[in-house]
Amino acid sequence: MDKTNVMRFLDRNSIRYGYHSYAESGAVSGTDAAAALGQEPGKVFKTLVMRGTSKKIYVFLISVNHKLDQKKAASYLDEKAIEMVKGKELQPLTGYVHGGCSPLKMRKKFRTIIDIGSQNYETILINAGMVGYMVEVTLENLKKVLEFEVADIVD
Repeated sequence: MDKTNVMRFLDRNSIRYGYHSYAESGAVSGTDAAAALGQEPGKVFKTLVMRGTSKKIYVFLISVNHKLDQKKAASYLDEKAIEMVKGKELQPLTGYVHGGCSPLKMRKKFRTIIDIGSQNYETILINAGMVGYMVEVTLENLKKVLEFEVADIVD
């Protein structure tokens, strides 16, 4: 497989990462993907793109075995409420399709929040910019190429 834009971006920035693919597994859910990769679901993260009442766009990274607590996340952001960006809006906003959305190399910079559970792991897996492909990075290395906050945002 050719490298994704995310992998090339990490290479250009001298960020060490591991590469994982579950593309051939038929996995659809995040927990199925974690199982196909032989990884703990807690260290495999999905990317959620949300819109606040203020119309601002936010990016959340949460492990595949959790759900975003929208009230907790909205409160953290000082928003009245947040909701998922509609599927047809995702690609124009981020450059990615549903299931292949990475927090790296989005078309615009959005405020990004990673769940605090990420700190329980030496590395986490995030989407590599294509459905079925992930990169494994440390939070320390991710911080070199992505501005993010860590907060308690899951139920």
